[in-house]
Amino acid sequence: MEPSVTPAAKPAVAVLGAGSWGTALAALIARHDHPTVLWGRDATVVGAIDADHQNPRYLQGIALPESLRATTDLAAALATADLVLVVVPSHAFAGTLRALAPLRPAHAGVAWATKGFEPGSGRFLHEVAAEVIGPGVPLAVVTGPSFAMEVASGLPTALTVHGDDPAFAQAVADVLHGPAFRAYTGDDMRGAELGGAMKNVLAVATGVADGMNLGLNARAGLITRGLNEMLRLNIAIGGKPETLMGLAGLGDLVLTCTGDLSRNRRLGLALGRGQTLEDAVREIGQVVESVQTADEVMRQADAHGVELPIASNVRDVLHGDITPAEGLARLLAREQKAEYPAKLFA
Repeated sequence: MEPSVTPAAKPAVAVLGAGSWGTALAALIARHDHPTVLWGRDATVVGAIDADHQNPRYLQGIALPESLRATTDLAAALATADLVLVVVPSHAFAGTLRALAPLRPAHAGVAWATKGFEPGSGRFLHEVAAEVIGPGVPLAVVTGPSFAMEVASGLPTALTVHGDDPAFAQAVADVLHGPAFRAYTGDDMRGAELGGAMKNVLAVATGVADGMNLGLNARAGLITRGLNEMLRLNIAIGGKPETLMGLAGLGDLVLTCTGDLSRNRRLGLALGRGQTLEDAVREIGQVVESVQTADEVMRQADAHGVELPIASNVRDVLHGDITPAEGLARLLAREQKAEYPAKLFA
């Protein structure tokens, strides 16, 4: 009789951020039988998750796994973690890293599912993480086409994990991968982060077009030319073209530009129908990343000498410098040219 083999314990995961996306990812990981603790600041939300297995504020009606624990105590959330996953808005990213850095177990790598740039500086989030967390800690970004409500409901989803350490990127992907969730890996953090941030800006553009009833042809044109802008800026910053032809770029772009669960698309729809920015954001009721991201995308574009007509017009509309109709007129008045520069992929 062969001796029984005890299966290795699954890595414990601390998910930081109890909004819709953080809760959805924590629920996914807990359903994969990983010991999972979700940390959040809002005691009411955390209490409902821990006691009632619901997040009534962000994922109303979705039953969360009973094994998922939630706490407002950051030290307690991190105490036994083998892997840390940060899922907070970009404006809270650096502060959350500074809080977790002295509490992180020495062996635990840090990943994040935050999209955007550091507000004010325009730095990529992996640059912020490397500075705050320090050398020798593996880092990874989780990105791709994913609505929190669908992930929390168990609907099929595919994402990608890009990291500076292949073994850690694979470990993060293994935690996420399951029967209804495919997780791929890559090593282009810069390109993956650009795609995850820039698609929010372009979703505003397609939302505006749909709000103005410009038709499906216009929507398809904006998505395709938006992808062109993403590719050109990505190459200028040193990213890989194939990154943006995959889940981190094209996949996320199509989802966010066409799906009405997207806050950024809904913002564009409201602006296209004549609502003010303030009223639209208030009605959405959650953080709309594109409002800050448009400025940071154009900061990157200006620094690298890349022209981004769609993103530039979105930035000007969000600042109130032009109306959506004026932005449309600008785009339609541009000179005719080749679809792609001759040396785009050289």
